[in-house]
Parts: sequence; C-alpha cells; structure tokens
Amino acid sequence: MVDGMVDWTVKDQTDVLESAGHEGVLRLTLSRPQSLNAFDDRLQSDLLVAIRRAGSDPDVRSVIMTGRGRAFSSGADIAMEGITDATRLAPRTESELRQFYNPIIRALREMPKPVVAAVNGPAVGVGCSVVLACDHVIAARAASFSLAFSRVGLTLDAGASLLVGARIGLTRATRMALLAETVDAETALSWGMVDAVVDDDLFTDQVERIATQLSNGPTAAYAATKASLNAALLPHLDAAFEAEIVGQTALVDGPDFRRAVKRFQQPGSKSSSV
Repeated sequence: MVDGMVDWTVKDQTDVLESAGHEGVLRLTLSRPQSLNAFDDRLQSDLLVAIRRAGSDPDVRSVIMTGRGRAFSSGADIAMEGITDATRLAPRTESELRQFYNPIIRALREMPKPVVAAVNGPAVGVGCSVVLACDHVIAARAASFSLAFSRVGLTLDAGASLLVGARIGLTRATRMALLAETVDAETALSWGMVDAVVDDDLFTDQVERIATQLSNGPTAAYAATKASLNAALLPHLDAAFEAEIVGQTALVDGPDFRRAVKRFQQPGSKSSSV
C-alpha cells in the first residue's frame, strides 16, 4: 500500500495541520514542511484542538500522528521575530508550556483511544515528547530522535523529563538530555523507545495496518488500559511539568539561549527550532 491508495476523507485542514479519516482511523499530519514541522503558535494551538476533538469524537477509534515532508518535527520554533535583548522570554515560555505544550502531552496520554506515532523523520525537542506521549511508535529508517535543548542552553520540557526516562531508563535519558545526541531508528528500537522500524516502502502500510487493527479492537478496554498505565507509570507527570517550567523559565532569559536566538535570527540560518 502506498500514499493515495486509501480513501482518506478530509475532516479538517489548516495552514499547518491536516486532519483526515478512514474507517475509524484519524490521521493528524503536522504540515509546516518548510520548517521541518517546527511548532509555532498556530501549530501548537491547532494540534491541541484536534487532539481534544479526536478524544471526544465517537467516530474516531484510533489516531495516527505524523509529519509532512522529511521530518516528524524539528521541535519548537525559536526564531522569535521581534524578540530583542530587552524582551523578557520567561512569561511567554511559561504561557506556551501551560496553555499548549503540556496540555498536548496530557491530552495524548488521556485520550481514551490508542494513538500511533508514525515517525517519518527527525523528532526533536517537543517533537520527541509528542512521539513518546503516543501509545505505539513506528519509525521509518530515516527517523531519529534528539533532545537538543542543551545545545541552546535550555532544559527539558513538554514532559520529556518523565516520558523519555519511562521509555528508556534514567541512564539513557540523561545521556540524551545532557549530550544532546541524535539517536537513530535502530538504536531507538534497541533501547525500547520505538516499537518497530520499517523500511520506507512498507512504512505507510505498516502504520495503517496497526492503526486499523487498534480501531477494530476493544476501544473501551484500551481506554481503561491507558488509564491504568498512566496511574502506574506516569503518576508524577504534573510534577514533571512544574519542575520543567521552573527550569525553563529560569533559562530562557539567560545568555546561552539569548545567543542561540540571535544566531537563529540571522539571515540564512539553517535551523530555528529545538
């Protein structure tokens, strides 16, 4: 099966997010390919609305999360046009975490339906957090995972401090966070970060097969199972959110991140996200 063979019905489409359904499966596609699907104000807002709608829509029985183009998501867009040395970034950062990023992660974990992350390329920063908040992760060979926060003088956020460790353990999570290493798909599989790595020509078919299998399954039982796993393994998610907010708001007005923002604002900068 290849893209276009399934009759996906467009449910909604914005400038930055595509939503399409087929036989109980909803596919949400991050669609800012020119920025490698970096999260800006519009994408974070639209995605939160779409996830919440999916959770309450009786016609949706499973969800696919993926990215348009060659990346899943390069993380949060930090080019921040109009930001000057005098601009205080802490209030904006705290607002975004409380209003959008953290609620996105919580909505994915609390959605009473299984969510499949189809990681078609790099998943960086908050993009990695979104992937690990999903229930089943399928990675293409080109997929990779990175917590790049330390490269720009920041700490983990969007639940990464808990979600990454829950998947791969403290030692590997610390290595990813402090060294900002990029983890390729095969390594992610061996670490337990992803459930499967699939060749490109089979990727779409495998994602849709798993999502359809889940859609046809006992969704009430899946919901109860997710709730039990959250209670057993992620009971401190709110505490992690709060600790991340304290750390991040203390760092965004610091010199290391200020220098990173200036660098990304320069004409010709190859990356403006983390």
